[in-house]
Amino acid sequence: MRTEVVTTLKRQATKLLAELHETKEPILITEHGQPSAYLLDVADYELMIERMKILEGIAKGEQAIRDDRILDMTQAKDKMNKWLK
Repeated sequence: MRTEVVTTLKRQATKLLAELHETKEPILITEHGQPSAYLLDVADYELMIERMKILEGIAKGEQAIRDDRILDMTQAKDKMNKWLK
């Protein structure tokens, strides 16, 4: 992963963004030698958010199984029918 200081971002933002769009490689921005932010391509960021939502849904499902909050097919159909009325 590429690393740039915040001063470079301030002075060469257009160039950095063009390179980011071309390479799709995230850029770590540092301030005073410490990580401060990441620059990501918009499409890559949106894909990452969608994947996180899917993983969160899976985690909720796994927790429901651990908590024994599950329904058999008949119970699920009955519940869905009530919601659809």
